[in-house]
Amino acid sequence: MPGITIDKNHCKGCELCVRACPQQIISMSKEITARGYFYARVHDPSRCLGCCVCAVVCPDVAIEVHAHGLVYNVLEY
Repeated sequence: MPGITIDKNHCKGCELCVRACPQQIISMSKEITARGYFYARVHDPSRCLGCCVCAVVCPDVAIEVHAHGLVYNVLEY
């Protein structure tokens, strides 16, 4: 089963992943990080397709997608 891990310490709350997710399973938390941002969180992980769109649009490389035993990291160049 695919899944998403969001590093809340790297997320700056831009909401790009929220708008990009085709399953609409990512939302913004009501908590604020030490850096002063609301961070993205997965509210329904069972519906994740493992499409990696959220990780691709994340400018902070704060999202990892796990699918079928593999971990997809989108690296910033």
